[in-house]
Amino acid sequence: MIRKYKTAAAALAILLFLLPWLMPAHDAAGVSCDGKTVYLTFDDGPTDSTTPYVLDILREKQVHATFFVIGRQIRGREAILRRLAEEGHSIGIHSYTHVYNEIYASPAALLKDIELCREAIRDVLPQYRGTLYRFPGGSFGLRSELIDAVKSKGYTPYDWNASVGDAEDPPKTADLLLQNALATSTGKKRVILLLHDGVRYNETIRCLPGLIDAFAAEGYRFDRLPCE
Repeated sequence: MIRKYKTAAAALAILLFLLPWLMPAHDAAGVSCDGKTVYLTFDDGPTDSTTPYVLDILREKQVHATFFVIGRQIRGREAILRRLAEEGHSIGIHSYTHVYNEIYASPAALLKDIELCREAIRDVLPQYRGTLYRFPGGSFGLRSELIDAVKSKGYTPYDWNASVGDAEDPPKTADLLLQNALATSTGKKRVILLLHDGVRYNETIRCLPGLIDAFAAEGYRFDRLPCE
């Protein structure tokens, strides 16, 4: 039985990593955005070990990004969340707990998780009125009732159509992360790129300056979500 679960988990991980190659650009967000644009999106922060270094690079490169945050990680990192807002980045809701079997148990459980995350953000940023949302793990294969419940509350879910693969096993070097980003974005006018700023994403930090330079050399501009 354990072997079956491990096999299924491995198959799911492979599928999630291959999805960016298989999906057209407009499917990632469910909306249309004009121009040759890359949207850098970071999941699973804020963290002390990654987020500040990502922000330093973005500031140096004069690039804005979108951060889908985990609510329970905000306490003790309020200054990082404020910095996200002060430096002009978009802040989206990702989850409060990121515990899949709990938040996806029912539409009510999912909406409660979203509201808890929203409240955690508003405790630090009282004026926050954001409606950006990213399903933990993406919306791929989720029950329609879960997706419909989120949209019914006015949230705009964003998946991705390209990925560096920094959350996949085995861990990858910065060079390989860059190769993944370029390969999964090939031929796409609008790129919503998945990265992570969770704990100890050192290779993502190392990859980021070269990644920004590579997309800029290909004629992409950088923007934050939502697409306007």
